[in-house]
Amino acid sequence: MTSLLNLDSLQQRLTTLENEKRVSACMNNYMSLCDDLGPGFELETLMHLFTEDAVWEGKGKRYGKTFGRHVGINAIEMMFAKYIKEPGHFFLNVHLLGNEVITVDGNEAKGSWMLMQPSDFIDGKSQLSCARITAKFRLSGRFCQISHFKTENKFSRPMSASWDNSAALPVPK
Repeated sequence: MTSLLNLDSLQQRLTTLENEKRVSACMNNYMSLCDDLGPGFELETLMHLFTEDAVWEGKGKRYGKTFGRHVGINAIEMMFAKYIKEPGHFFLNVHLLGNEVITVDGNEAKGSWMLMQPSDFIDGKSQLSCARITAKFRLSGRFCQISHFKTENKFSRPMSASWDNSAALPVPK
């Protein structure tokens, strides 16, 4: 009897770990797709990561005002559509995630991350931003989708030079 209980416990722990990995992969996929937002980008790929009733919102003074709150997949898609219009918005955009914490409860999960985002813009400006990302997810079958995404700015700083530079990389001789 004890071995059956241990087997059930191990199976539950394994399922939880697999679901945490799915949540992590979903968020990393989201950030990777956001790195490539620009003219010609297919929003459908990004929208598959959200539930139909998802909420996407900027929180706090800066991001609440800048991004606002978007309820439902159509509203979220309209918000992202602004970033793929010609001539584009980003020249370079990189989302670096760290400090991941994920908890799974049945078919739902929550996660938080710190985001560093160096960006060069089409208009020649550059910026470094840091934000706290918190999100809720729904797990069904093999799918993991974002049901509530929040981003709250911790700091943003204009940069005097672009992040990307065409100078040769220094290597030892």
